[in-house]
Amino acid sequence: MPLLTVFIVLIVAGILLWLVNTFIPMDHKIKSILNVVVVIVVIIWLLKAFGVLDNISSITI
Repeated sequence: MPLLTVFIVLIVAGILLWLVNTFIPMDHKIKSILNVVVVIVVIIWLLKAFGVLDNISSITI
């Protein structure tokens, strides 16, 4: 995956999260949960994009 694509996705995700936090009125707890979910999803996507998560999924316990 090209590095430019990663930067574009991170910028778009950040802008969308900022827009939701700024312009949509909701409870602070819901905003916190939304922020955590978006950050976790982006981290998992980054790990898959760089191939780190593929190696972890092949490990059996």
